[in-house]
Amino acid sequence: MTSTDFPFIPYTQDSISEKEMIERSKSFYEKVDKRRSVRDFSDEPVSKEVMENIIMAASTAPSGAHKQPWTFCLISNASLKSKLRELAEEEEKKSYGGRMSDEWLKDLAPLGTDWVKEFIDIAPWIVVIMKRAYEFNEDGSKHNNYYVTESVGLAAGFFLLAVQNAGLVALTHTPSPMNFISKALNRPENERPFLLIPVGHPAKNAEVPSLTRKSKEEVIHYYE
Repeated sequence: MTSTDFPFIPYTQDSISEKEMIERSKSFYEKVDKRRSVRDFSDEPVSKEVMENIIMAASTAPSGAHKQPWTFCLISNASLKSKLRELAEEEEKKSYGGRMSDEWLKDLAPLGTDWVKEFIDIAPWIVVIMKRAYEFNEDGSKHNNYYVTESVGLAAGFFLLAVQNAGLVALTHTPSPMNFISKALNRPENERPFLLIPVGHPAKNAEVPSLTRKSKEEVIHYYE
């Protein structure tokens, strides 16, 4: 074996029957199929321990060259959340007021979205996922991370499933441009905002659009 910074160890995994594979895969699908993007949040508290577990589950995602090019900013400070809401709404108002094409606005209309983002204030936690374009060496020089967007996208997917698994709800929010987030959070220059995600319990009167997902026939193309 060649020299490496990552010593190799035996991989172990529980062996299960084909029947149990089918049962597990079906059960998991049925559970995550209930996941929805929720915009109506309760201010009911969620413990920091729960959020830390969710984030560390997300951080098990694969990444290019195992660089793990992400930072999860975990925010509960009320004044900071209000500042983020103010800045996000400023950008979103511009988007809804002219940046978005007519086609885009037409596609959004059935979802009932607008530039008002009160969930940033209400949800007990705001998680900002930052993607790290590069890292700093001890001498101040830089070295690149690889497949950063793909890696952080995978971590974000793991994050959403971990939120669902914990019995909570989330919303992926992408106010564009998002440079204001880096400034508000005083993040280093190698980080760029990827997603702003409120996390918490749904409000008692929470509603979501009645949507249908693509069928198996539409999603899968077989080569047998």
